Amino acid sequence: MAGLEPYKEGKDEEYMNAEQLKHFRLILQTWLEQLRGEMDKTVVYMQDEAANFPDPADRATQEEEFSLELRARDRERKLIKKIEKTLLKIENDDFGFCDSCGVEIGIKRLEARPTADLCIDCKTLAELREKQMGM
Repeated sequence: MAGLEPYKEGKDEEYMNAEQLKHFRLILQTWLEQLRGEMDKTVVYMQDEAANFPDPADRATQEEEFSLELRARDRERKLIKKIEKTLLKIENDDFGFCDSCGVEIGIKRLEARPTADLCIDCKTLAELREKQMGM
């Protein structure tokens, strides 16, 4: 992400040591800045592109573009909240461990999904439950 190299674990390195926490904090903060920058671009884009087209088809196209843009920003807004929650977990020394069973989530999983709060086993079970419940 943003030119950041994946963390290379040393042999017999303690899980979630200061260096690892620093690495993931940097990833999350960089990601947060990128998302906030995208949100600012959206506001500027919508202000600059807003026009009152006389043709209904042109108006509908513009409204659809704006709708798609706003949906994307809504997903990003939710992701920003999750990133902020994860940064708080780092500050509270609670990062990197499964919220459900307490085991280590793992460096590779956190590299792929820095906001992960469940280990792969608990996440798989949660997804199976969701599928069974029809969510």
